[in-house]
Amino acid sequence: MSSAPTPFAHRVYTELRKIPAGRVITYAALGRRIGCRSPRAVGQALRANPFAPQVPCHRVIASDLSPGGFAGKTSGPELARKLRLLASEGVVFRNRRLADPARILD
Repeated sequence: MSSAPTPFAHRVYTELRKIPAGRVITYAALGRRIGCRSPRAVGQALRANPFAPQVPCHRVIASDLSPGGFAGKTSGPELARKLRLLASEGVVFRNRRLADPARILD
């Protein structure tokens, strides 16, 4: 049984909904937008996102420009799904790094 999203998670989700298709943001930058200094806390909120795809958690990547995680996993079918979703929006990764850094929002 999952619990209802926290007020913090709702802040993360509200801000993330502002990220347009074809663009990405890092966990750290998303955190800064809501006044949070912990990218890990942002990731934990996204891991439990019950509002996908309206809250597009696939658009959040790691600061090193790698894809980061998806649904609590950093490999396997979950990460492959994240990469497919991003590719469908024109966001491509090569050698596990974002191919076009101009797609990042601060």
